[in-house]
Amino acid sequence: MEQQRVIFSKDLRQSLTDAINLCPHDRLFILTDETTRNCCLPVVSDFDCLRGARVITIGATDQHKNLESLSHVWSELQQGGATRHSLMVNLGGGMVTDLGGFAASTFKRGLAYINIPTTLLSMVDASVGGKTGINFGGLKNEIGVFNNASSVILDATFLHTLDHENLLSGYAEMLKHALISDEKMWAALIGEDVEVKSEQFVSAIEDSVAVKQRIVTEDPTEKGLRKALNLGHTAGHAFESLSFERSNQHPSLGERTGVGSPILHGYAVAYGLIVELYLSVIKTGFPSDRMHQTVQYIKEHYGRMAITCDDYPHLLELMHHDKKNEGSTINFTLLGGIGDIRINQTATEDEIKEALDFYREC
Repeated sequence: MEQQRVIFSKDLRQSLTDAINLCPHDRLFILTDETTRNCCLPVVSDFDCLRGARVITIGATDQHKNLESLSHVWSELQQGGATRHSLMVNLGGGMVTDLGGFAASTFKRGLAYINIPTTLLSMVDASVGGKTGINFGGLKNEIGVFNNASSVILDATFLHTLDHENLLSGYAEMLKHALISDEKMWAALIGEDVEVKSEQFVSAIEDSVAVKQRIVTEDPTEKGLRKALNLGHTAGHAFESLSFERSNQHPSLGERTGVGSPILHGYAVAYGLIVELYLSVIKTGFPSDRMHQTVQYIKEHYGRMAITCDDYPHLLELMHHDKKNEGSTINFTLLGGIGDIRINQTATEDEIKEALDFYREC
């Protein structure tokens, strides 16, 4: 898999011009969702390097990260005369960069693409590392391929378009990166409120991206070390999938962390961190004081998704579907300490239920 260029931009016009010039192309396409078409496309629409580009728009939110949206993008590429020498610019959050990367990677057996992540979550997680894909059959990222973007352009300007909830969603992935990295980074994050305007915050984003870049460079296709990035995700994806199901069953109900709207990915990861740090304490010796400090931060900033013990069998079923599993065992990434990564860990159903009890009670 080819290396991708990650650019921390101070001049988006010049950075995008340079990135496009590195990809000779016959036709140019821009993928947005309904939100980023309104909020983010105007930032770049007058750039000379995008003149003549065909804009493709899909529905917003992770519920549209599906086959229907993918088929729409393929159809728009086909109708726009895309060839293997065309180029697509994905302008949006993780849903757009994941789906757009997959669409580009599979149309005509692959055309080049550039990611411009516009949410904190996509900057620190989704747009770096070459994972592309869609949700399928009620499961997160069930279908996809590894294929790096030609360039990823990170520009903090877009963070000012986000509400606090979406900033927190991305911050959860930064917290995960700190937990698998070092104590100093972790302490700085749990001691801060999320404030986009500070230079310290932008620096923290760069540090977080550097953690992921280092890991995916060493293990691009998740054979070993890259599994560290799954901390919080085995339980987190189960919470997320359950929230999607609840939303489909009760579309008019509740708060984001209750029965109604689906929870954001980063919120699901935060809840998953509670479960998996508890498992780390009882199985791999993670310090209980560090767990309680992290859990307290999550509790204060993210609230919780309401579950009961009646939800446990289905949550376990969803965890059994996780892509990291081998055979019938549920696979976790756990920690022996901050920065002490323990991949390919398993837990019994009773241990997982105990961790879910802890999540409910904390």
